[in-house]
Amino acid sequence: MDITTDIRPSPIAGRWYTSDPKKLAASIDAYINAAKLPPIEGEIIGLVAPHAGHMYSGPVAGYAFAAVRGLKPELVAVISPMHHPYYEPLLTTSHQAYGTPLGPLLIDQEAMGVLNSHLSESLGFSLTPIRRDPEHSLEIELPFLQRAIESKFRLLPVMVRDQSTRVTRALGQALAKALQGKPALLVASTDLSHFYTQEIAKTLDTEMLHKIENFDPQGVLDIEEQGKGFACGKGAVAAVLWAAKELGADKVQVLHHATSGDVTGDLSQVVGYGAAVIIRKRSND
Repeated sequence: MDITTDIRPSPIAGRWYTSDPKKLAASIDAYINAAKLPPIEGEIIGLVAPHAGHMYSGPVAGYAFAAVRGLKPELVAVISPMHHPYYEPLLTTSHQAYGTPLGPLLIDQEAMGVLNSHLSESLGFSLTPIRRDPEHSLEIELPFLQRAIESKFRLLPVMVRDQSTRVTRALGQALAKALQGKPALLVASTDLSHFYTQEIAKTLDTEMLHKIENFDPQGVLDIEEQGKGFACGKGAVAAVLWAAKELGADKVQVLHHATSGDVTGDLSQVVGYGAAVIIRKRSND
């Protein structure tokens, strides 16, 4: 199939990250190579990674993608928030592929069909396909995946507007069914607190990362309602945690945390970034 006629064009290459393929590959490799990973025991089922411009969140994202460097999944599901004013609860692209400066990534239409079928059964609606969306938070992860993953994987992209328990839990359960039995990876795209001082951001981010590391998807949703921690992609994180539980994961390990202030030196209004892996330690035998 010739996919070159139906590739979602990148609205952020050249702004959120360089549009030069060689420079992009080199910068991502540098972020990944700089990550000093702790020991990770078990099979990595999923990631949590930030989605700001690469110059700001790249050093943290490098930790998440260093952890999966060399893996060979057939399918990668990237779940992100939708920051723009669409009204549908769950969205995806209607294009056949995503385009980045490193090349196109084909959508896994079979997995998309399975996911939509289970969503329709549990929620009464499925993903709304849209064209030429402006969302950055899903795309920002793709060049990292293209450099870290060795296989020619297919993509299952989901953008979340409705971050309620009902929708995100159903999404997680449907994702697990779409990925079951396949070599697959889940990616939750989120930044943490926004525009607090460095000191306050560290407190808020610690609380949110604590909920994530406790493998507590409901806690991820609740802590923002309580004003104790924030994540713009809380729904994406919760859905991925619920999906990973269904797929047998039993541990989350936070790898790194930093803020935009650590890059810019401006500590008065920062954005928090965290990287984590979701692991299956138990044997399925």
